[in-house]
Amino acid sequence: MSKMKVTILGCGSALPTEKHFNSSQVLNIGEKLFMIDCGEGAQIRLRQLKIKTSKLNHIFISHLHGDHCFGLIGFISTLGMLGRKENLYIYAHADLEKILQPQIDYFCQEMPYRVIFNHINPRANEVIFEDRTIRVTTIPLKHAIPTCGFLFEEKEKERHLIREKINFFKVPVRQLHLLKKGADFVCPDGKIIPNSQLTKAGEPAKKYAYCSDTAYFEKVIPIIQGADCLFHEATFTEKETIRAKETFHSTAKQAAEIALKAQVKKLLIGHYSARYRNYETILAEAKSVFEDTFATEDGNIFEI
Repeated sequence: MSKMKVTILGCGSALPTEKHFNSSQVLNIGEKLFMIDCGEGAQIRLRQLKIKTSKLNHIFISHLHGDHCFGLIGFISTLGMLGRKENLYIYAHADLEKILQPQIDYFCQEMPYRVIFNHINPRANEVIFEDRTIRVTTIPLKHAIPTCGFLFEEKEKERHLIREKINFFKVPVRQLHLLKKGADFVCPDGKIIPNSQLTKAGEPAKKYAYCSDTAYFEKVIPIIQGADCLFHEATFTEKETIRAKETFHSTAKQAAEIALKAQVKKLLIGHYSARYRNYETILAEAKSVFEDTFATEDGNIFEI
């Protein structure tokens, strides 16, 4: 059974605090690692949590505010000093390459690996990464600058063979891969054995959605519908609703309303304003709308 889990490297907002670094997460899908945002301090948390960066090949940047990307140049430099050979792929607004490439050229000369930029359109809902088992799609958000979230989806899993049925009907080995993909079996005499008699459903494919930074924005709901886990920013409480609107951020209650309407299974909140010293009020506000809410802390690991 493949596992999916998310590690919170930083869950603070623009101003780092003694408790929280800026925004960054690592999503582990079957031991493939994907970084989401790379705020200041991300590489320190990676080392503290002993995360193997050799398995981290893809970084997704939601938008070009510093608390979501200031950690990149330091992390890229460190990987070079560690002797990394594999290419590192960064998915972000095209302006990031214009900003970051001169820093790489200046600070990371003779680096033993390449940084490859993949330009994305934050205003579009489209697939930006895909391999044999995983698909990543952008989620347009509502913020002060072009911003998108990301939906990570496992592809539909192959069906499991029912061994006793396979043996009973003497299915040739060369046809087993077709059964796993849903095909029926045709016996030598022409009789058709339905796939449902020979296989059972595989493990459900999982979905993780990341929505930060954003004001309350119902257009994300059909994209994230039914996700196993949603991370949604909760920068403010309801007392700061006006401030949230002015800065294109969300309150904890608004994050929970999105989770409820999208019928997700679990809600993670974070990106807290530095004005809050504890998160009891923020969490209570979200849980009053959506019970399965968890207030993230740096270093938390959540199974999906």
